[in-house]
Amino acid sequence: MAVKQGKHSLIMQKPISVVSYAAVGSKKESEGPLANNFDILNADSTFGEDSWEKAESTMQKIAVKKALEKGSYTEKDIDYICAGDLLNQCISSTYGLRDLGIQFIGLYGACSTMAESIGVASIFIESSAAKRCAAVTSSHFCSAERQFRFPLEYGGQRPPTAQWTATASGSVILEEKNEPPYIRAVTFGTIEDLGIKDANNMGAAMAPAAAMTLKRFFKDTKTTPDNYDMIFTGDLGKVGAQLLCELLQRDNIKLSQDKNYTDCGLMLYDLNTQDVHAGASGCGCSASVLCSTILPQMKEKKLNDVLFIATGALMSTTSAQQGESIPSVAHLIYISNSFNS
Repeated sequence: MAVKQGKHSLIMQKPISVVSYAAVGSKKESEGPLANNFDILNADSTFGEDSWEKAESTMQKIAVKKALEKGSYTEKDIDYICAGDLLNQCISSTYGLRDLGIQFIGLYGACSTMAESIGVASIFIESSAAKRCAAVTSSHFCSAERQFRFPLEYGGQRPPTAQWTATASGSVILEEKNEPPYIRAVTFGTIEDLGIKDANNMGAAMAPAAAMTLKRFFKDTKTTPDNYDMIFTGDLGKVGAQLLCELLQRDNIKLSQDKNYTDCGLMLYDLNTQDVHAGASGCGCSASVLCSTILPQMKEKKLNDVLFIATGALMSTTSAQQGESIPSVAHLIYISNSFNS
C-alpha cells in the first residue's frame, strides 16, 4: 500500500510503470514547437464529426486507442479508465469512451485532470484493486469557447492575460511493472482561492494552488527543487508561471524558468509566432505535453526525476455569471526513472 509521508503526500511502494502513452493534437498544435513529438495531428479540428463536442470525444477515444496500440494492449486488458474533461458532465469522456467497455471512473479537476487521473489510477494499482489502468483527458478550443466564453462568431477581443485552449488529448497506460518511468509519489492539492474573478486570467487564479501543492510536497518529502531535473506546471501560462516563482520565492523556494522550471502552457505553442497571448490552457495542454514530450524524454534518459503539477480552475459558467471568484487546485505527480521501495 502507498505510504503517507508528511500530511499530504503518498509514496508508492510498488513499481507503478508508465508502460504506454499517446498524444493527439490538431492544426494549432501542428504549427507549434512540439509538433514532431505528437503521435497524431489532425489538420481538421472537427475530426470528421459534425460538432466540436463530438470532435473532442473522438479525439479522446483516438488517444486511448493509440496508447493501447503502442503498448500492444486491447480494451480488455484495462481494468479501469480514469478520465475527465472541461465540458458539462464530462461529456467528452463519457461519449468518447462509452464504446470501449472499460470500467469508467469519471473525474473533474478542470485542467488538473491529467495529474488527478494518473494519481487515482496509480493508487488503484498500488492497492491491488487493479492490474492495469488508463488515464486520459482532453480539451478543444471551440467546445471550450462555446461553453465558457463567447460564440466564436462573436469575435470578442482577448486580453493579453488570456490563454488559448489546446485542441489536444493525452492518454497513459499504467501497470505494476519493473520498467521506467515510474509514478513514485502523488500529492493531491487543496482548493485555493485568493479572490481572482477574471476568467481571462486563469494563470493568476491557479498559481496559488500550484505554489501550495509544491510547498507541501517539498515539506513532506524533505526535498527541494534541486532534487529534480525539471518541474513542469500544467497551464499557468506566461502570467501564472511568473506569479508561481514569486509566490515560492517568499518561502525561499527558488524556481528558475531558465534552469529547472517551465510550464506546459509555454511549451505547446510559440508565443512569438502564434497568436496565443499568454500561452496554452485546457486539460489537453498538460496532458499532450506530458505524453508527447516529457515521458519520451524520460524514456530516452534525458530526464530522470520530474515533478508534473497540473493546475485547474474550478469555475463554471454559472459561477462566473454570478460574480463568484475562481477556486483552483493543483495535483502533483512525481515521475522517476528509478524505483526504491
